[in-house]
Amino acid sequence: MRCFNCESVPSIQIAKTGDKACVPCFLHWFEEDVHNTIVETKIFTRGEKVAIGVSGGKDSTVLAHTMHILNQRHDYGLELFLVCIDEGIQGYRDHSIKEVLKNEKDLGLPLKILSYKDLYGWTMDEIVKQIGSKNNCTFCGVFRRQALDRGAAKCGALKVVTGHNADDVAETVLMNLLRGDIARLERSASYVTGVEGGITRVKPFRYSYQKDIVFYAHFKKLNYFSVECSYSPNAYRGHVRNHLKMLERISPRTIMEIVRSGESVGVVKKDILPAQRHCIKCGYISSQELCQACRLLSGLNSGETSAGITKSTKKQKVEGGCGSGADGGCACSEKSVDF
Repeated sequence: MRCFNCESVPSIQIAKTGDKACVPCFLHWFEEDVHNTIVETKIFTRGEKVAIGVSGGKDSTVLAHTMHILNQRHDYGLELFLVCIDEGIQGYRDHSIKEVLKNEKDLGLPLKILSYKDLYGWTMDEIVKQIGSKNNCTFCGVFRRQALDRGAAKCGALKVVTGHNADDVAETVLMNLLRGDIARLERSASYVTGVEGGITRVKPFRYSYQKDIVFYAHFKKLNYFSVECSYSPNAYRGHVRNHLKMLERISPRTIMEIVRSGESVGVVKKDILPAQRHCIKCGYISSQELCQACRLLSGLNSGETSAGITKSTKKQKVEGGCGSGADGGCACSEKSVDF
């Protein structure tokens, strides 16, 4: 057998295409496949300041390296920054940040680290101690998404790039179908989200398979943190992921078929999504007077930990809960690695 691109003996089977490849050809193919996604979706404009969300995990580590390489190879003309969010999870995020600092040194890109403690007055460890083992991912997802936007704003960037891959997008589409959440289904299938809030989130890996990202990290010898968040084992996404992997064993094209199906779903936004305004307390984009983060914080500070979680109205159901992982949110319920 020969590599799909040269005469070398292959050592990898590309998950996305099924082709056999040698290591050098695979690495170049992966980078150019991401470049094709960027060109196809037109997610960047020359001269933009772009914040790359990094956590120290493999997806965001590969994303940072790939974006740095492609920005130079294809002369995107982007000004890149690294933004890391410290949720305050001892034994997890404090260790992964060490890998983020290595990436900062290796790539020579400016790094901004923001913490939940500084932004909200609470760490995730303190929140879990207050609310118990339920709804951890709801708090983390809402806070993380807003923190990423704030980090980007501090860098002067109007776009946040996240490491969500095809597997993540397929999981999110399937989750929203199972929940009957049509509003989030439309949003999760889009390659550009958050436009209404001023900070746009984009996903260059939306057509890249998780297995290929793992191969890339391995053969590039990239340093990354691979321990799962201690608060995520009971997350709903994990059950959906297991079901998706079972379907993938039956049909290898399942992941991309679900991604494309999600993109094909037509939704009339005005019939589903409430009008957007700004939170009267913090100024963040919201569909209600108080944004989800401020409602959650109000509940935490008052001891009413169900505040902002209970979905008693249609409007609350659209905005409530985590559900923001596909836009750069929770590392637990919406994405088990990175964000």
